[in-house]
Amino acid sequence: MITITKVGVIGSGIMGSQIVAHLANAGLDVVLLDMVPEGAAQRDQLALQALERMKKANPAVLTHPRNIKRITIGNIEDDIELLKSCQWIVEAVVEDIEVKRTLYKKIDRVRRPNSIVSSNTSTIPVKALVEGMTKPFQQDFIITHFFNPPRYMPLLEMVTTNRNRKEIEAEMEEFAEKILGKGVVHCKDTPGFIANRIGSFWMTLALRKAIEMDISVEVADAVLSKPFGVPKTGVFGLMDLVGIDLMPKIAKSLLEYLPDNDHFHRVYENFPLVTNMIETGYIGRKGKGGFYRLHTDGDIKEKEAVNLQTGEYAPAKKVNMEIIDQAKKNVRLLLTSDEKASRFAYEVMIPTLAYASRLVPEAADSIDAIDKAMRLGYNWKWGPFQLIDKLSTDTQSGAAWLAEQCTLLGMAVPENISAVGTGHFYHDEGRDIMVFSGPEQYHVQPVPDYGWTLADKKRGAKPLLKNGSASLWDVGDGVVCLEFTSKMNSLDPMVLELIQKSIALVKDQQYKGLIIGNDSDNFCVGANIGVLLFTANVAAWKMVDDVIKQGQSTYQSLKYAPFPVVTAASGMALGGGCEMLLHSDAAVVHMETYTGLVEVGVGIIPGWGGCTEMLVRHQKMRLKEQSTAAALGRMFSRISLVKTVNMMPAITKVFEYIATAKVSTSAEEAKEMGILRDSDKIVMNRQHVLAEAKAKCLALAPNYKAPEPDTLSLPGKTARTALHMGIQQFERRGKATPHDVVVSKALAYVLSGGDTDITKQLSEQQVLDLERAAFLELIQTPASLARLEHMLDVGKPLRN
Repeated sequence: MITITKVGVIGSGIMGSQIVAHLANAGLDVVLLDMVPEGAAQRDQLALQALERMKKANPAVLTHPRNIKRITIGNIEDDIELLKSCQWIVEAVVEDIEVKRTLYKKIDRVRRPNSIVSSNTSTIPVKALVEGMTKPFQQDFIITHFFNPPRYMPLLEMVTTNRNRKEIEAEMEEFAEKILGKGVVHCKDTPGFIANRIGSFWMTLALRKAIEMDISVEVADAVLSKPFGVPKTGVFGLMDLVGIDLMPKIAKSLLEYLPDNDHFHRVYENFPLVTNMIETGYIGRKGKGGFYRLHTDGDIKEKEAVNLQTGEYAPAKKVNMEIIDQAKKNVRLLLTSDEKASRFAYEVMIPTLAYASRLVPEAADSIDAIDKAMRLGYNWKWGPFQLIDKLSTDTQSGAAWLAEQCTLLGMAVPENISAVGTGHFYHDEGRDIMVFSGPEQYHVQPVPDYGWTLADKKRGAKPLLKNGSASLWDVGDGVVCLEFTSKMNSLDPMVLELIQKSIALVKDQQYKGLIIGNDSDNFCVGANIGVLLFTANVAAWKMVDDVIKQGQSTYQSLKYAPFPVVTAASGMALGGGCEMLLHSDAAVVHMETYTGLVEVGVGIIPGWGGCTEMLVRHQKMRLKEQSTAAALGRMFSRISLVKTVNMMPAITKVFEYIATAKVSTSAEEAKEMGILRDSDKIVMNRQHVLAEAKAKCLALAPNYKAPEPDTLSLPGKTARTALHMGIQQFERRGKATPHDVVVSKALAYVLSGGDTDITKQLSEQQVLDLERAAFLELIQTPASLARLEHMLDVGKPLRN
């Protein structure tokens, strides 16, 4: 893999500054340069403003505030020499070809030999950008098109040409995937590349058809979202998200560079509604609003939608259509219905799928490259060719049906559709996915050793264990993987039962270790509160107690299993999911992991060992801090190392995290919170989490010994008194509701050790018993039951 430790970025606008933040998040040193504004008092003003935006951005562009220290700023007039130390230079300036070429000449004069130069352009081909440049520059120049926002969007479109050095493509792909966490798609040197070309066509056609057919933005987004595996923003919500003002700019470049026979020329027009919205500041979420806006009247906030015919706003209507529910079984039902909304979906999706199918081999070498680009760049669940396969029925393939519809619409049938005929673009063959690559030709979809998913291991295999909420899979080399399959990967008695059975199977059949993970967007949202509420509503307190005991016993079994247990997490890991991280020998997590103990939101406290394990973690962190300080003191005054720990700071910090239901905004912050250890691994690429977890498990397996039980020295009443004073202050300031006070005091009792004092050592089980007792007491209060019901009904905490 190529060695890149320092990157130069030129252009501090929205994309440039966010690319800089992402590079810093990946641990790279970054130089950020921009022009000197005319008449500016501070020559680095633009770069300075970019740093300020990074600090205040919401959602955050930095995974931790300290990452900003990796960024050096300057301007291209005074500081361009800083690029000499960079192995990679990224250009992210305005989409003006002459501006870019002028800049490239300046870069070429100072860059180090063989340093890679790339443009973040979204539309301009390489051949146009490098015209007139030196041969060495052309050899080192590529396009690396990040998608916005770079921290959260995994797609990186990469364009290389036959001018490049042979090794650049493979080396940059590996670097981008492993270090930057990107899913790389190789594109041909064509306008718009892949994702934006298809996405722009889709959005433009949807806008045109919605206006022509008088379809509301709410209906359009309802039918063009979930049924097709598209995010719930749909098409108009997406335009609001990315910025309506970008549409004409992207369209201008596409219209300039696409050949005259490209279908985009036929669907595009300069919509007066869009022009007026841009002129009046309605450019989407970054402006006063867009196709949707939030109307505020005093304390009341109401979502409104624009009328595409009049340009006026009215309260957004919730769309409930039976045909959308029916489409869950087969999306073709939606496209063949007589309903007006279905005809709209048909008029948009049939041409879009046909347009996308024409881009192989024009814009990409393979259909899976097209699909990957739309999955990663637009968050589509299925790419265009996968969607075509989903149009299949028992009697007809999706491709054959699409060919018929193209003919009915007066469109030429795309060559790929004709070539696959009555077949499918994808099919399984044993453990391989076979991808159509030509008439009667298929190739194996490659799966790298460092980037497999659980689906890759499950294909063609049977689970070792399975019930309605979880399953256990052999992932090779003596390692098994436990997968949650319940709704939102929530934890219920069946999950706990399968964990215990999995532990027994690993021991009995002498597997090397266990990893816990899945392919879902979210690792685990916590316990199934529906089950908890049901048992509470029928006053089955013995059953509730049994579930708490079962959970505690299960998590302790994981912690003290005679083999390594590694948790592989991404997305939300809340409540019981967080406790899973706390009770594992090690964790491998995606940078975008949001974890915390959030039980107070439903009127209870962590009951499966979360309180206990957080105390243990923070006791060790505190002891390490004190020992380090004492070791430094010993160098000068022969002070002996500290052997006891002042637990009050640890208790206070744990209380703060749990009482406020704090959730980390990244895996880096989870380490700071003590949920993750310093030794736990953070990876940038979501698809690498399971492979890294398996590697970690195998590394721990030789001569593995389970950890020794921990003891805690807790102050009891003295700590509780201090915590109560803090609770009272929050209550007086109106920041704690009456039931917040009740829950917080119960939490304070547990974290202080109950009726103990600093001279006594408490075992983990004794603190677990305190957790269970407090949980049972709280769950029986009407206020906690109200919080549980409210969370199930509306998905938000009740402030009672």
